[in-house]
Amino acid sequence: MSKFFSVRNRSFSYLISRKVVWVTLLLTVLLLVVAVISLSSGSLKIPPLDVLKVLLHIGNDSSHTVVINKLRLPRIVVAILVGSSLAVSGAILQGMIRNPLASPDIVGITGGATLGAVSFFYFFAGTVSIHLLPIGAILGAFVSTLLIYAMAWKRGVAPLRLVLIGIGMTAAFTALTYMLLISAPYILAQKSLTFMSGSIYGTSWAKDVVPLLPWTLILMPLAFLYTRHVNVQELGDDMAAGVGSRVQKHRLILLLISVALAGAAVSIGGAITFIGLMAPHIARKLVGPAFGGVLPVSALLGSLILLLADWIGRTAFTPLDIPAGVFTAAVGAPFFVYLLYRHRHHHH
Repeated sequence: MSKFFSVRNRSFSYLISRKVVWVTLLLTVLLLVVAVISLSSGSLKIPPLDVLKVLLHIGNDSSHTVVINKLRLPRIVVAILVGSSLAVSGAILQGMIRNPLASPDIVGITGGATLGAVSFFYFFAGTVSIHLLPIGAILGAFVSTLLIYAMAWKRGVAPLRLVLIGIGMTAAFTALTYMLLISAPYILAQKSLTFMSGSIYGTSWAKDVVPLLPWTLILMPLAFLYTRHVNVQELGDDMAAGVGSRVQKHRLILLLISVALAGAAVSIGGAITFIGLMAPHIARKLVGPAFGGVLPVSALLGSLILLLADWIGRTAFTPLDIPAGVFTAAVGAPFFVYLLYRHRHHHH
């Protein structure tokens, strides 16, 4: 009987991993398709085949090359990096806090990062390299997280308390951010406002991709390395301590990875909301709760959501370029209300 059970168990885990592989492959293909469609659409329509030729360096149609490589491609790369960073940050938070309502924008990390970035514009614009903007945003994110964590701490951190304090603190950070905006010079205020609506408009390789890439390349693999600790955290503190006692240490490291990912994403993409909430949820529906699958699928879904939002914002209302954050908020806000409603009913 035990032999049969172990075989069944092995095939079950094999099934899960195969499912994760298939979903990951499908989402990757979908992401590439949407990227090519996005590259080909805009005020200048470029046939998808020509887009592929430029990307693969076949032939040399220079008129299209500039539009694709200089204007559209950096924007798409930023959408993929920002979307995946926010999604993974949200997935870590949800697994760690064991609360489906947790995400960087709801727990207050995004608000802190936005305040950090706008403070950077306000105090250092023109005096320091724009490449240091992620550091401003990440510092803001860390300070805000420490504040929220300290305020929510009462013999450990209760998930719902963390969410409620996060929502309150987000309001406070937003008020402070607007105070800075009102007292800032006009050009700075314009820049900051675009940033706060969550737009990846006018991105470039040097200004956006280069500062963001190292953060994503270092933090993503770290997050994947730490997945098993999140799986253990989801069992609850006592159980996790029974398996291996360094629960608070791992929780802190995971929190740092999550905050740094969200801070870096916000520094470049602005305050794009709800991706960190929606992507991990959809991922769990697709591949189940095992974190090894949730993380890569969340990353791909986050990229996909932001890429679609940006593509719609860029093409649906031409000549206007609507910030992607407007669309993610329009879809995400009802999603959050629905989750709150379901969560409340589960607890009664």
